[in-house]
Amino acid sequence: MVDTAALVRARGLTKRFGSLVAVDGIDFDVAAGESFGFLGPNGAGKSSTMRMIGCVSPRDDGELSVLDLDPDHDGPSIRGRLGVVPQEDTLDTELTVSDNLLVYGRYFDLPRRVIRERTEALLEFTRLADRADDRVEPLSGGMKRRLTIARALINEPDVLLLDEPTTGLDPQARHMVWDRLYRLKQRGVTLILTTHYMDEAEQLCDRLVIMDNGRIADEGSPRALIERHCTREVLELRFADFDELDRAATRLDELPHTREVLPDRVLVYADDGDAALAAIHDTGLQPASTLIRRSSLEDVFLRLTGRSLVEA
Repeated sequence: MVDTAALVRARGLTKRFGSLVAVDGIDFDVAAGESFGFLGPNGAGKSSTMRMIGCVSPRDDGELSVLDLDPDHDGPSIRGRLGVVPQEDTLDTELTVSDNLLVYGRYFDLPRRVIRERTEALLEFTRLADRADDRVEPLSGGMKRRLTIARALINEPDVLLLDEPTTGLDPQARHMVWDRLYRLKQRGVTLILTTHYMDEAEQLCDRLVIMDNGRIADEGSPRALIERHCTREVLELRFADFDELDRAATRLDELPHTREVLPDRVLVYADDGDAALAAIHDTGLQPASTLIRRSSLEDVFLRLTGRSLVEA
């Protein structure tokens, strides 16, 4: 069924680079006011998809509609209604913080008075008002990222595209960026973001797709994906050395629980982690350490793609 209310709609969307199929016939819809995410490892096709949505890379096959317009014919009109936060900051480091917004606003033919008003409001929103007259160069990575978000909002876009918005930031800076994005979400701004951080997707996304090798492995809300693919709890077992881990993995075949063997630990999926641990001890196994925790998006990712976040 076609979702006529979708701001972005893709069917069979495909992107190739020579013999490499970067995006392999994916379908998705993004509704107005939704925070929608593409989650996956590097090379999964997330950024290629975002570039097609942003009308800077043409599709090779399939259908794509952005704001009820065709990117092949209406690219300039679409780009004028988008805000874009690229992976790498493209700020003019020789200009001041406020001048970056003032200059960028002119690209949209906005009146100077409107640009000045929006610049003041956006710097206040991103908590950069006290740095308005400072040059960009000496700013921290987190400040530059917030300035890039402010710049992307200068045209009051219908959709904000964020490609890996917190890559390379320290935890404190990441949480500051999350806070600003969450506030935009509360205001009803439509967000489309890519990330390979599981916690970021869980924090920010109303709904997401998990991509791997250019395809969509599954889609849904973070909670729905966890409930669909994981048990209530996960038991993490660590062993003294690799030989013991290998022996433990073989011994665990005797138990009914699903498990994932990683290079440094074994994950055992169970609705009752304590009961699973007791059953493991009954086999004679004595892990060096154990941890029982709630299932997360990282567990979903492992179940669907078969590799850890580190390996990605």
